Amino acid sequence: MIEIFYKTVPFFALIGLGYWAGYTRFFTAEATAYLTKFVFYFALSAMLFRFAANLSIAEVWDTNLVAGYLAGTLGVYLIATLVGLIRRLDVQTTAVEAQCAAIGNVGFLGVPMLTLLLGEAAIGPIMMMLAVDLIVFSSLIVILITGSREGQVSFGTLRIVGLGLIRNPMIVAICAGLFWSWLKLPIPDPMNDFLAILGAAATPGALFAIGASLATKSAERLSIATWLSFCKLGLHPALVAVGVLYLFPVDPFTAAVAISSAALPVAGNVYILAQHYGVAPQRVSAAILISTAISILTVSLVIATVMPG
Repeated sequence: MIEIFYKTVPFFALIGLGYWAGYTRFFTAEATAYLTKFVFYFALSAMLFRFAANLSIAEVWDTNLVAGYLAGTLGVYLIATLVGLIRRLDVQTTAVEAQCAAIGNVGFLGVPMLTLLLGEAAIGPIMMMLAVDLIVFSSLIVILITGSREGQVSFGTLRIVGLGLIRNPMIVAICAGLFWSWLKLPIPDPMNDFLAILGAAATPGALFAIGASLATKSAERLSIATWLSFCKLGLHPALVAVGVLYLFPVDPFTAAVAISSAALPVAGNVYILAQHYGVAPQRVSAAILISTAISILTVSLVIATVMPG
């Protein structure tokens, strides 16, 4: 446990540095927004494309992993939804809370941190789980919010979902990389070096951006945020463990990667969606802040527990 903790400390120290820069206004909200855009559209996309281009679809696709991860994630999503409905929340707010409970920061934190901690063999499973989050659950929240407002799921709603998917640079990078791999084209050395240099900026850039963005978050509605953090950091990895170990068994290493990914704190893009639709952004803000702070310890504990050997 302590060895894993020491290995995760530098990653969270980068988040802490970003938080300090944002809190002191050394890094303004505008600067944070532009850094996030750089990481999202360029650095992280370059990293994902390079990884995907060096993998075959057979190495990435794992039916049991997709089914097990989807089952576990859907399980915690339904629990949070049920609790929201018992509290008599409307559909929109319930959908946002369920998204907090089920969707972790796989893109900005999981890809750079888990790849370095667990090795490049982890990138295939991580990309599959990232794809499930983006394609299934990011679409689901849009459908639930817009559908509840319009009273039906219209063609316009599905169009918004479809455009959002094809415009997401992480999905585009993964698909483009796998297509390049399918064509069996070697990556020219200058192109590979370019992608390696640009992709290397993803880890420090993403972690710093997470911290700087946390400095703008408020910790309101602590009881709800604590419940959602418990769902994300506790229930989610536990249910994914059931999914990938018992319901749809995968090999021990892949299971460890899946459970570790599920243990990540609430994703920042949940706040972006909540703010965009005007649905409980303060609640999401607090959940992101609390879950990220607690995950400094819980992520290390989960990785140390599930890693084979």
